[in-house]
This record gives sequence, C-alpha cells and structure tokens, in this order.
Amino acid sequence: MVKPTRAMRVESCMDTNQLYKEVEALRERLAQANREIEVAQQAVALERSKSEGYLQQVKALSATVEDQRKKMEQQERRMLELLRSLRGKKREWVNPDQMLLFDIGDLEQLVEEVRDQEKQPTKRTPKKHGRRLIPDGLPQEIIEHTLPESDIVCPVDGKVMEPIRWEESKQLDYIPSKLKVIVHRRAVYACPEKHDQAVLVTAPKPPQPIEKGLATSGLLAQVVVSKFGDHLPGYRQEDIFSRHGVEIRRSTLYDWMSGVADLCLPLYQRMQQRVLESFSIHTDDTTVKLVDKQLRSTKPARFWCYQGDAEHPYAVYDFTLDRAREGPAKFLKSYQGYLQADAYSGYDGIYLNSGGAIQEVACWAHCRRYWYKAREVDPARAHWVIGLIQRLYDVERLAEGKEHQERRDLRQKYSVPLLEELRTWMDGQLFLPKSPTGEAARYTRNQWAALNRYVEDGRLAIDNNAAERLMKPVAIGRKN
Repeated sequence: MVKPTRAMRVESCMDTNQLYKEVEALRERLAQANREIEVAQQAVALERSKSEGYLQQVKALSATVEDQRKKMEQQERRMLELLRSLRGKKREWVNPDQMLLFDIGDLEQLVEEVRDQEKQPTKRTPKKHGRRLIPDGLPQEIIEHTLPESDIVCPVDGKVMEPIRWEESKQLDYIPSKLKVIVHRRAVYACPEKHDQAVLVTAPKPPQPIEKGLATSGLLAQVVVSKFGDHLPGYRQEDIFSRHGVEIRRSTLYDWMSGVADLCLPLYQRMQQRVLESFSIHTDDTTVKLVDKQLRSTKPARFWCYQGDAEHPYAVYDFTLDRAREGPAKFLKSYQGYLQADAYSGYDGIYLNSGGAIQEVACWAHCRRYWYKAREVDPARAHWVIGLIQRLYDVERLAEGKEHQERRDLRQKYSVPLLEELRTWMDGQLFLPKSPTGEAARYTRNQWAALNRYVEDGRLAIDNNAAERLMKPVAIGRKN
C-alpha cells in the first residue's frame, strides 16, 4: 500500500473544496429554479384567477342580459295590454278557427245540440222602432194651444168654429231638485187655571235620523246616494247645494255620512248574518285610497265584497287597512260552505284552518284570462284551451234557468269529459316555466281541484264574475 504524500493530500483537499463549491453552486441554482418555479406558479395562479373572474363576469353579464330580455318581453306584453285598454275593451269572442282544433265527432255533437235547441219554440220579442215611449206613471201637465176667435170664423156662414179633436205630442221635462225648510212646531199645553204646582206638557218630536241634526232623512238619503251611487265627491255636492243658495261645507256632509253609517249598522249586521248563512259566497277585493292625516297624503287600503246565494241575495262590503289574511278570516270566522274567489294566497290559510268547513271554488274566467294573454306567444295551444273553455260555458248556457239537480246532471254529462280532456292534454305538454303559456298552465294545474268543484253541485257557479261586478261601483268611485 502506497503511503499518500503531502502533495497528494493537498491535491485531494483541493478536489474536495472544488466539489463543495460545485455542490453549493448546484444548490444555489436549484434554489433559484425553485424560486422561478414558485414565481411562475404564482403568475399562473394569478392568470387563472383572472380568467375565472372573467368567466364569472361573463356569466353574470349573460344572466343580466337574459333577465333584461325577459323584463323587456314582459314590459312589451304589458304595454300591449295597456294599449288595448286605452283603445277600449272588446268582447273576447272565440276565433272561428278554434273550431278546427276539435274532432269532427265533437263538432257534429255540437251541431246536433244546436239543432235540438232550435227545434224548441222560442218567443221572440218584437223590436221597437222609433223613439222610446214615455212611462205612464210620470205626472203630466197639459198645455192647451188654441186660436183667437178672429181666426176660427167659418168662411161659409160666419159662425165661430168649435174644436172637434186635439192633436197631442209629448215631451219630457226636468224639474230641478229644490230644498225646503221643515218647521217643527210642538204644542206646549198648560192648565188655564194657574196652580202653584202647574205642569207643562209638550208634544213629542218624531224620532230623527241624527239627533239635533239639521238634515232630514230625505236630505241624508240624497247626500249618501250622490256620494256612493253617483260617485259625487264632497266638494261637488258642496257646489251643487251652493247653487240652491245653501252653503253646506263638505266636512258637514261627511259628518252626516258618518251618522248615517252608525244608523245603518244594525241593518248591515243583519245582512252580514244572512250572507254567512249562504250555501256559497262569492268574494273579491280591490284597492281604495285612505286619507292619512299624519302623512298628509293617502295610503292604499282594501275593500272586500261578499255576495250570498240565491236564497240569501245580499251583498255586503268590508274594509281593511291592508290585504292581510286576517281581514277575510275575521269576516268568514263562523262560515261553513263554499267560497268562490280568485287565487289569492291569503285564502289558503282560511281553507286550511277551517278543517274542511270552507271549500274552495275557483274561477274559470280568471283561468281563461291567463290563456288569453298567452295567445300571442303560443297561439295554437292557447286557442285550443280557450276553445275548450268556451265549450264549458256553452254547457252553462244550456243549463241556464234549470233546477240545481238538472244543471248538475248536464255538467256531469258534458263538462266532466271536457275537463278530463284538458287535464290529459296538459299532462302531455311541455311549457317554459316563465313564459305566458307556462304561467297559464301553472295557474290551471295549481287550481285544478278548485276549478273542477263547480261540477259537484248545481248551485255553484263556473266563475266569480258576480263578485267582480260588485267591485265596479267601488272602482268607479275610486277615480273621484
């Protein structure tokens, strides 16, 4: 074995030091590479986050554009509806082309039904021509028109001619209303003999609608009818009375109306009791403006109408500050029967809390309006449903004036198959959820059980138009 010399040891140390330097250089380069990789990864992550942010922004912008497009479509449909209302409402006749959507067998059956109706003799009321006759019950004032004697001398013998007949023509005159003063003179009686304990006796005054009030029952009736029947606001009535020479402030008129309301409260309560005894009740609501003295402005409130059935032909109104469920729930607290109304969600709790005592009856007129709005977007399917609903109403016209049981039998025979046909058709269709056709289908499906309930009893109606007609006077008065 050769013993290492000093030169060999020095050379070995130099190689070791060089190796260490190279290792350190490699470590430095590796660390530098790791730092560069980390920087590159950070840059990639930053770019990725930016791209993800861009994607999210693109998605958000796309969703915003889609929402705006849908809103524009809704606004366009709303504008079309408003334009139609400005041009005047037209009756929604069924398009004759809708008949092509039915089978030939159904059309033949309809033709046979029409022929059977035509075979039945009907009394035709002759049309009246010319101007309308003046009613016989009106008071008449006869004015005679004669000639002076100088103009009625007979040219043959010189004698004065006499009238042999009268030619009459009638006109209708108007006598403006007038005010008069009722003076109540109450006799006061006393014994002619002057006693120390003399007693005076005064004749009683008849009961007055408003105690110590200036207005008689006739004037109060005029004010109330003018306000709620003719929809004349207080300031107009104030002007009308001023033309008669009497200054009655509108605040006084409103005080009188309040007194009449208190006087009629027992009558209202009796009518409400009779309505709640009905087999079925029609109800609807509308907004009215309530004067708020604190706000010095008006705020929206609600008027509700309730109409009884044929055996309880009364209509009463209720007032609430809002459209909360507590309003109709309080009015219908003791009611048991059928309630025909729109699809207002507040009624759902009333049906549920009644434990089945109140049954929901929906309105086919409301349902038809949804499909009528959808006819421009989806005319084929919308017109098909409108035509089928028209046939349901044809059955109602056929059953008009018949007894309850006979009306029910006609509905079971003709209306029930039509309803089953509509249900089967909707189950086989696909609708876009937010489209007008989808909204119509959703409304029909959600209200399906209530829409079919009218065929269970002949005393129920196919729609809620009776209650909607009661809302017209309120809506007209709301504009004044």
